[in-house]
Amino acid sequence: MRILLLALISATFLACAPHKKITKTVGKELETDFFKNQFTGFFVYNPKTGDTVLNYNGEKYFTPASNTKIFTLYTAHTLLPENLPVLAYTTNDNGVYIKGLGNPASLHSYLKDSTLVNFLKNQENIHLVYNNFEDDPQGPGWSWGDFDTYYAPERSPLPIYGNVLTIAKSDSIYTAPKYFKDSVAPIHYKHRRALHKNQFYASLSKNDTIEVPFLTNGNTVKGILENLLNKKIQLTDSFPSGEKQIIYGIKADSVYKRMMHVSDNFIAEQLLVLSSSMLSDTLSSGKAREYILKNELAGITQNPRWVDGSGLSRYNLFTPQSMVFTLHKLYEEIPTEKLFDFFPTGGETGTLKNYFKGNPKPYVHAKTGTLSNNYCLSGYLETKSGEILIFSFMNNHYRGGSTEVKKHMTPILEWIRDNY
Repeated sequence: MRILLLALISATFLACAPHKKITKTVGKELETDFFKNQFTGFFVYNPKTGDTVLNYNGEKYFTPASNTKIFTLYTAHTLLPENLPVLAYTTNDNGVYIKGLGNPASLHSYLKDSTLVNFLKNQENIHLVYNNFEDDPQGPGWSWGDFDTYYAPERSPLPIYGNVLTIAKSDSIYTAPKYFKDSVAPIHYKHRRALHKNQFYASLSKNDTIEVPFLTNGNTVKGILENLLNKKIQLTDSFPSGEKQIIYGIKADSVYKRMMHVSDNFIAEQLLVLSSSMLSDTLSSGKAREYILKNELAGITQNPRWVDGSGLSRYNLFTPQSMVFTLHKLYEEIPTEKLFDFFPTGGETGTLKNYFKGNPKPYVHAKTGTLSNNYCLSGYLETKSGEILIFSFMNNHYRGGSTEVKKHMTPILEWIRDNY
């Protein structure tokens, strides 16, 4: 009995020893002068043992930036089918009635889903319902100064072309969609679009290409589709009762990967809108957020303030522990190889292509989150001993750029990789 007791004590000590060593070593590094003049949180968890490996301000709230997309990914994974819904429609003697569901892929410059257009090409007497969207085009807390920047397109019920106008110049001006060709002035202006109308400004050199968000509304989408299809479309306020049909488009996984790898804000916002179509006939990203927090993510200790899908808003507040909680849910529900493929890999892909490189192989699969004076990294860390750890490393309110923050994060993550 005494031998057994000693063995149990010894096993407990050996299990705790690495955690104590990591807490002491990493904690000491996080108290150095570099980290003192900013707000840092770092939480590391072992999903196999259920142990907290490190907790440094893990329960404190941070501005997550694009780490918010981890929650969006989980919501979409939970609510959406394997192929993303594109359109709801019904028919009667007056023709076909259509309404968007928020799908971001239709004629997107990268995703290139033509399901919507291929369906409409074969329809006559098309009636477009555009009033099934509760959200504002811009998310709460978005910077108004970003209105003409490629990374802040409007949210809408029937996105098309990624809700951006692509303007390119070779021998002449090219626009996609063509609908806006006569709305582009080839002059230099302080903004690339007028604030309240779809008037664009682009003084381009040869072979230049830019993307500018356009203002979305029913008349604009109607005009784009009419120009594209060469047929008339009628706007209407009511979707007839009766059997509703759903058209499905491209695989969800390809959209999730694009969102996570390049941190695409538009895709993130629209995935939340699209997720809400599984809950209600009225599109509302708020409904999707509320549902997932009250159900699948009900066990979060520190409930987040979650206001958009992308993390563009500084109103968002999440703790490192809540990030790890959701990352753990993803880890339990998605095969590891597939899950890690969704996330940027250090030294190899996406927003981590030039950072956190492995030696000799990759060891970090994580989502970045960057706003001015904020850099966060949350995901999965593979140790040299073969363990997989889930972590969230959040840095807020530093002066200067994120490069120095990454430089100081790197040896900490490498040390955990080598010593756990």
